[in-house]
Amino acid sequence: MSLFWDIVKAFLVGGAICAVVQIFIDKTALTPARILVCLVTLGVILGAVGVYKPFIDFAGCGASTPLTGFGATLAEGVRKAVDERGLIGALTGGLTGSAGGITAAIFFGYFFALIFRSKPRD
Repeated sequence: MSLFWDIVKAFLVGGAICAVVQIFIDKTALTPARILVCLVTLGVILGAVGVYKPFIDFAGCGASTPLTGFGATLAEGVRKAVDERGLIGALTGGLTGSAGGITAAIFFGYFFALIFRSKPRD
């Protein structure tokens, strides 16, 4: 039964984040790209101050999958790298911490572009 509630929490939290973002897209003059950058930046800030980790622990993939989760992953990677390597970790930690997700996005994007013969937009 715990798995069921974990799925419900992830669905509700992830859906709420997406609904709020959709409202911003519909009701403001901000472009979707700027809103996405704001989400990553918000995730970095919340992750850096330690607020986003308990949120991920509560909501699971509902909080870690949206772009705010990516920002929190960047902040966590930087924090760990700075502790291990010093100031140089501030430059390398974000990419090290999120390398798996970035690699998967590039690989699967390329893979599916080959399978489905993607075409440029007109």
